[in-house]
Amino acid sequence: MSIDTRALLYLIAAVAFIIGLKRLGSPRTARSGNTVAATGMLMAMIVTLVDAEVSWVILGSGLAVGALLGGFAALRVQMTAMPQLVAAFNGFGGIASALVAGAEFVSADGFEFPAETMIPIILSVLIGSVTFTGSFVAYAKLQGLIGGSPLTYPGQKIVNALLGIGLVAAAVLAHINQDSLTFWIVGGLALVLGVLAVIPIGGADMPVVIALLNSLSGMAAAATGFVISNSALIIGGALVGASGLILTKLMTEAMNRTLGNVLFGAFGGTTGAAAAGTGGDVTTTTPADLAIALAYANQVVFVPGYGLAVAQAQHVTREVASALEERGVKVAYGIHPVAGRMPGHMNVLLAEADVPYDQLLDLDQTNNLLSRTDVVLVLGANDVVNPSARDDAGSSIYGMPILEVDHAATVVVVKRSLSPGFAGIDNPLFYRDGTRMLFSDAKLALTELAAALEDV
Repeated sequence: MSIDTRALLYLIAAVAFIIGLKRLGSPRTARSGNTVAATGMLMAMIVTLVDAEVSWVILGSGLAVGALLGGFAALRVQMTAMPQLVAAFNGFGGIASALVAGAEFVSADGFEFPAETMIPIILSVLIGSVTFTGSFVAYAKLQGLIGGSPLTYPGQKIVNALLGIGLVAAAVLAHINQDSLTFWIVGGLALVLGVLAVIPIGGADMPVVIALLNSLSGMAAAATGFVISNSALIIGGALVGASGLILTKLMTEAMNRTLGNVLFGAFGGTTGAAAAGTGGDVTTTTPADLAIALAYANQVVFVPGYGLAVAQAQHVTREVASALEERGVKVAYGIHPVAGRMPGHMNVLLAEADVPYDQLLDLDQTNNLLSRTDVVLVLGANDVVNPSARDDAGSSIYGMPILEVDHAATVVVVKRSLSPGFAGIDNPLFYRDGTRMLFSDAKLALTELAAALEDV
């Protein structure tokens, strides 16, 4: 393949990456954007392998195996496990970059790399290794294999700081000496740092962690692109790295937190009294009573949370909404940026249930509507509707933008119990005069609600 042909095809792939990323910015165009970007990546892969004179048999076999594994994972994964899948993808992307860069170093056989090559090799191994272990710690937390609460020990920050300093020193020595021992020390320390950096981060901060790890996987890929002189990898990695950083910034702003506080604050976890609910008496309701309130409402807003995802209740939610719309009730969905366990989690769930895109409202749009809303139905959300973030200066989530559901005429919260969310604090919303609690699994409650609506 000529250099000009390869460059042209890489340029087309890069344009596909950019168009795909742009279209991912809206739920309406996200699916087509994903297809466009994936097509660009397929083109870049084929061009790279053909240019390296890999046989068509090996190329086809690799594509077939990868497609089968990817298709199997996509069909088997539950929507509740989508954050774990994203974390795993981040980890595999990081280690792939580290292995490619490491293989380039190992295969040099005593050749001394120039600085413009050796520095990207070290960066790729360092960032990719941190991303790999950090992502799978995040996976384990999300999957429940280890506790979602922060795991801390005395002197943890000092240990991490010393490890970080040691890693930087080893990286500098590896660049100067270019010896195998120091090089593998860099990789080993980076693997350990990935674990120790993520274990003290609580489940409430997982959306930020996933966004940051996604960015790191892109940075590792871009560094590897410089190592092997692959422009498509450089462009693709840079796009992922930059978009991941922007998303990380948006997530921290949505939580009114700094990135440093997320990484080092050991925020979240449930304890003692908060776990039991200590705010006073609550007023309960039933699906039959709720059906009456909804049927005669003018405006209803659904607020989905992780409880809806766990119960796989997105389809029955859509069923209830459709029944209300047939009665002339206006329906909308209030989406908080950090609801769920990854950025856009609720949008993905509701899109699966074919919820109209124009009914998905962001934080500001929802809050502007809530004062004119008759009934808000909170489905498994907790911290993102907690008025303590607005009213209690002593609260650990004070200042975090929330969906101000208490401004609606009536609030109905569907939860299994009064247990707190990942922030580990009680929610005074549950005890307010205008709030009704429906203690149930979200899917069961909405199924009973749909049946009750038929009798109203």
